[in-house]
Amino acid sequence: MVYIILGFNFPESRLVLKTVQHFYGIGPQVARHLLARLHIHPTARLSSLNSQTVLDITAELSSMKIENELRRELRVNITRLRDMGTYRGRRHAMGMPVRGQRTRTQTATAAKFNRVERLG
Repeated sequence: MVYIILGFNFPESRLVLKTVQHFYGIGPQVARHLLARLHIHPTARLSSLNSQTVLDITAELSSMKIENELRRELRVNITRLRDMGTYRGRRHAMGMPVRGQRTRTQTATAAKFNRVERLG
């Protein structure tokens, strides 16, 4: 059987913890807190949950800021920094490290993660 949570299909053999972490904006710590709040064991699988528990997980996730809503907020924040002309905004615009990392030799990771649509 396939479980559908917020439009995503998950197989029944998948761990509930990993299923919740699949969503953008939910890491290991938030996932553990969510499962603890719903009284679900971290090693539980989707097949062991009843339909009401799956609905509870869906309700909790829908109340959180995840996926596209979170991505949109991050994009707006970066755009705001760029428009104000702050140091961080300029570093984002150039695709360079924003938080004081070394630039002499290690800029590949920053260039990968600071990719934003470049305006002019």
